[in-house]
Amino acid sequence: MAALLRLPGGTDDVAELVEALLVAADARPDTPLAERWRHLAHEIGDALDTLPAPDATRSST
Repeated sequence: MAALLRLPGGTDDVAELVEALLVAADARPDTPLAERWRHLAHEIGDALDTLPAPDATRSST
């Protein structure tokens, strides 16, 4: 399954979501969802790693 996620902060927002999932999993390690949160965080992080690096020479205007 694929999803399109639009966030105004771009990859920074996605990285923040990944961090939040990992913090939640660490805070509640005994909950059945902790492993799922870690798995989601790693899957999203791996997907971010496949994106091309931003081109600093390109202008948004």
